[in-house]
Amino acid sequence: MKNTNTTTNNTKLILLHPYILKQGSSNKLWLFASISLFTLIFLVIFTHTHTASTDPATAMGGESTTDTRLPKHVVSTLLHYASNANTTDKMGLSEMKPISDVLRRCPPPCNFLVFGLTHETILWRALNNHGRTVFIDENRYYAAHMEEKHPEIEAYDVQYTTHLSDYKELISSVKEQVHNECRPVQNLLFSECKLGLNDLPNQFYDIDWDVILIDGPRGHWPTAP
Repeated sequence: MKNTNTTTNNTKLILLHPYILKQGSSNKLWLFASISLFTLIFLVIFTHTHTASTDPATAMGGESTTDTRLPKHVVSTLLHYASNANTTDKMGLSEMKPISDVLRRCPPPCNFLVFGLTHETILWRALNNHGRTVFIDENRYYAAHMEEKHPEIEAYDVQYTTHLSDYKELISSVKEQVHNECRPVQNLLFSECKLGLNDLPNQFYDIDWDVILIDGPRGHWPTAP
């Protein structure tokens, strides 16, 4: 019995000569055998080449250049339906389009932080394809409701300590301490600035956020944050 253990990457062609050929065959039989041989060789080479060419990851050394962003026509469709929804509490197309463009330019995986749960919440999650989108809202019940209704989103609630009625005092305080407690670059987790956000989940302060969208909190009444 012949050894059947051959190398996987090398295709081996074994031609068995019939005993009748050794006894003197006609020219037609030799011609038929030659044609069959060349046909078999061609099929083996073609099959091997086709298999190798259909594996781009192997041909490129395991690297994949697949674009994980949503196709432009899909983005346009999502923006169209979101902007034409039958609700008054929504953004217009002129407002959503610039945000969509920024997300499309963000190299994946994109870390996207959104303040506020709104009509556009699931749109932002969909546009940030293959990225991480986190939502922050002051209403813990609405955050839980949105996560239950849309399990694919990641939402957290936070309790703000400021109120809309105090905005003049807060702005004056920040202007006075802009070079100290309210300086732009600092560890907000330990900040004593009155407008410093130090009530977010601790792990958020260690994440390099690529895009931050401020669409909340809701501030339509004096006691609102």
